Amino acid sequence: MKMLVARAGFLTSVQDLGRTGYRQFGVSLGGALDAFALRVANLLVGNEESAAGLEITLGGLQLRFADKRIVAWCGGEFDVRVGSTSLPAGHAALMNAGEELKFNHPRIGCRCWLAISGRIDVPKVLGSRSIDLRAGFGGFEGHPLRDGDSLPLLNLRRSQTVATGRISSWSAPEPWSQTASPNPILQVVRGADWDRFDLSTLQRFTSESFAVSPDSDRMGVRLDGPELRRDNDVDLISEAVAPGTIQVPSSGKPILLLGDCQTIGGYPKIAHVITVDLGIAAQLRAGDHVRFSEVSLADAHRLLLERESELKRFRIGLSLHAV
Repeated sequence: MKMLVARAGFLTSVQDLGRTGYRQFGVSLGGALDAFALRVANLLVGNEESAAGLEITLGGLQLRFADKRIVAWCGGEFDVRVGSTSLPAGHAALMNAGEELKFNHPRIGCRCWLAISGRIDVPKVLGSRSIDLRAGFGGFEGHPLRDGDSLPLLNLRRSQTVATGRISSWSAPEPWSQTASPNPILQVVRGADWDRFDLSTLQRFTSESFAVSPDSDRMGVRLDGPELRRDNDVDLISEAVAPGTIQVPSSGKPILLLGDCQTIGGYPKIAHVITVDLGIAAQLRAGDHVRFSEVSLADAHRLLLERESELKRFRIGLSLHAV
């Protein structure tokens, strides 16, 4: 079965949970910039959590399906329509053959993740169905979706139905399904080069706000604001970086790395956004303002374990519904 892309929107791409195990070869992790949002959406439609879905940036997407499908989305504050009916974030909905699913431009945030029952059936490249936009491989034929594309979908399992009608009455918790915030605060742990910055610089980093530059993408968010200067300009040996790392180049303007980031970097690493807040970071768009708040590594671990424990209970709750 197929899914027709009537309009591809600003930037829509096939993403799963990323390309793990290849960073030593210089291959980025990639995948959904908010992997947790995609996991939740997949659970809502009865897919495996790792199933490939769509990452939609700034809306404008219009889809039609050749057969009945269940869909769910999580992410920013988008106006999403199944025909003329509004589809809230975190709810599962039944799409009839030929019906249109439309994503309008978001009011807050910039991205959302759509899961489709059966999953998108594109080939795996290096263990993942995600597109690598810079390298031009993976995803659907190595490019973002274009108007008129027709994506293959796997057949549904019998268990994949919506028992409560067209749109489910039950939903995912709002903090999971609506991750965008008008005044985001990202929790960070100290980076490897935290001590290379003086006290006044560190105080500015954790007390003042930064504006998101238009020169941002899936690789990283460039930030304008208080200049962050290190104690000296000694060259550093390039070391491993990861999504969430905040680097400070010689300009003093920090860069928050996202899923498509490089695997090593030579700029000082002042801090690292904790895993549970990476979904909030993925919603930053040009003109937004963001602040940083330091937490301990123990707190970062605790918050992640608590979320995974809550997700386990959510899976059990979903098993009580016919999805």
